[in-house]
Amino acid sequence: MTHNLIVIGAGAAGMMAAITAARRGSKVLLMEKLPKIGAKLKATGGGRCNLTNTLSNDAFMECFGREGRFMRDALSACSHEVLQAFFSDLGVPTHAPDGYRIFPVSHSALCVVQALEQEMRRLHITVRCAEAVVALEQENGVICGVQTQHERYRADAVVVATGGLGYPQLGAEGDGYTLAQKLGHTIKQVYPAMMPLHTKERWVAQCRADTVAKAELTVNLKGSKKLRAAGDLIFTKNGIRGPVVLDFSRDITPLLQCYGEVPLHVNLVQGKSETELHEYFKKRRQEYGHYSTLELLQTVLPESISRELCSMSAVDPLLGWNRQEGRRRDMLVRLMAKMPLTVVGHDGFAKAMITRGGIALKEIDPRTMQSKIVRGLYFCGEVMDLDGPCGGYNLQWSFASGFVAGLMRG
Repeated sequence: MTHNLIVIGAGAAGMMAAITAARRGSKVLLMEKLPKIGAKLKATGGGRCNLTNTLSNDAFMECFGREGRFMRDALSACSHEVLQAFFSDLGVPTHAPDGYRIFPVSHSALCVVQALEQEMRRLHITVRCAEAVVALEQENGVICGVQTQHERYRADAVVVATGGLGYPQLGAEGDGYTLAQKLGHTIKQVYPAMMPLHTKERWVAQCRADTVAKAELTVNLKGSKKLRAAGDLIFTKNGIRGPVVLDFSRDITPLLQCYGEVPLHVNLVQGKSETELHEYFKKRRQEYGHYSTLELLQTVLPESISRELCSMSAVDPLLGWNRQEGRRRDMLVRLMAKMPLTVVGHDGFAKAMITRGGIALKEIDPRTMQSKIVRGLYFCGEVMDLDGPCGGYNLQWSFASGFVAGLMRG
């Protein structure tokens, strides 16, 4: 049997591509190697499913760095407003409770997957689970079908939406990279991203679970000192996590592979300088003259971190601020503004929410998501060399690129 379109991978991008094509009258076959569809989508955002965000298209693209411009046509076709309308039509209303991140009102990823599944049934999309594609077939530079471990399927077009390498327990094995590479596509080196990081410093274990609001992280490596990120930071048994770390890990993992370890400077006090901190504590000492140094520190930081800072600077936490030796007080302030931390590892793709790297963008037409090497072959979602920070960026990109790929233009 010949289909108009075969989609490989039943994640966010793949399901959107299948639905878009079927709505335009195409006979669609969706193939998923796992027993069920939408496994990774169900786990997105801790099961709450942060679908997208309220940023303008231009601001959205900037958050992906210099490659973000590749998304212009896809976002024009499927902006966050279009995506919200799409899900509203499927019976999944959305909202932005913080004015920025957009979730289904139910805050349930399961309801999103169920709505997509119901729409695919309505459109008579054929879904084959537990069947992995092992090769793409082409004749004279034109795609003509796929080969699975069981049989061959013919098609006029194929969309590869297999995702990256993050969360292998949810089926991520890099299949799409292998399939594309066999047809001549270049695969940019892949790295795990959006995950916790391990540090050389052991004191972090004493500060577990406490959150440092609006911390600022800067790479302290020659040639990379412009790399910085800000957001909430959480210390763990063996390192750091939290939104700022998830975002920054995209930049850290390639450096870690290159250098073995990555030194950071961490501002724990919302960007305040040493001068500003000295002034702050001077005013607070006048206001709270009876406070100990530990109590003064706790006006800006959690107790566990305040105690560690006192220990590192050899400051007596029970003495008043003015009774501390000047050089030790200076060291304490310096640590708050520029705490050194050294990243030495991570848990690899097993804990990576996304993958950095993938199929080279220069070999894909951004207007259509079609391969520039093989006609009728399209790509969408994380399988391409494009990844963004936390906050609905990667899901929006998956849906938008899936929408454009499903149009099968060109």
